[in-house]
Amino acid sequence: MSERIAFVGLGEAATAFVEGWGAGRAASVRAYDIKSASADTAPEIADRAARLGVIACASAAEALDGADLVFCTVTADQAVAAAESYAPDLPNGALWCDLNSCAPASKARAARAVIAAGGRYLDVAVMAPVYPKRNMVPCLLAGPEAREAAPLLQALPMNVKVAGDTVGRASSIKLVRSIMVKGMEALTAECVLAAVAAGVEDEVFPSLKEGHPKIDVPSRAAYNFERSLVHGVRRGAEMDEAARMLSDMGLDGGMSAAAANWQRALATTGLELPEGDVPDHLWFAQEYLKRLQKG
Repeated sequence: MSERIAFVGLGEAATAFVEGWGAGRAASVRAYDIKSASADTAPEIADRAARLGVIACASAAEALDGADLVFCTVTADQAVAAAESYAPDLPNGALWCDLNSCAPASKARAARAVIAAGGRYLDVAVMAPVYPKRNMVPCLLAGPEAREAAPLLQALPMNVKVAGDTVGRASSIKLVRSIMVKGMEALTAECVLAAVAAGVEDEVFPSLKEGHPKIDVPSRAAYNFERSLVHGVRRGAEMDEAARMLSDMGLDGGMSAAAANWQRALATTGLELPEGDVPDHLWFAQEYLKRLQKG
């Protein structure tokens, strides 16, 4: 008998997984998104659910009723709240797959809520953008349920690998990696904006290319700006969790906190991407600086 699947959160990640599994499985998937509770955003969720062919639910309790597998795909800053709020509605023994990019301590707190309610908890770290691979994006699993859950998820199918038996280990791997990846994104944005603001981009970028021939700063900046405009709020929340993880380890998380600030700053500029190809780095920098001058 196929597993009964529910999603808490119907954003990009959930959409990608359901698209990858196809219409046959989507028809039996139930989903709840907190945006359904707002008149302003409810139509967005209803339209997305209809396009995907999943059953949109008016409450988490409705979505979780009878579920065997629950995928929590909210945002890093809401992952614990979702677990604590909705775990009481879990069927006994249901597996709560927490795909959010949270600090290990946050994952442990969510796990306690799920286990106390009679569910089972799985720390899942999504290790790459969900597009274009969708359900086959590489994921790490951690926690006492990881080894038993791996074949179940692989059969859906998903591309999963067990990282360990301790909740938080998968997320540690993801967040430590993000310190570098999203830290470089923030550093690139700061460098490009400074170069354009100072009018020295024609001197700076060739100099950087000479010293680091494998790093094309302008090309990387264009991609990074686009990602931050579209996903910066979520990525900022992830870097907040990275900073929290570092603090829990007694380390200074200043770089991660700064990266979080840059992600949010870029996401809230109000810039709208033009149709077609992603603009070059100069377009992003010039538009961003115009808004700074206005505001």
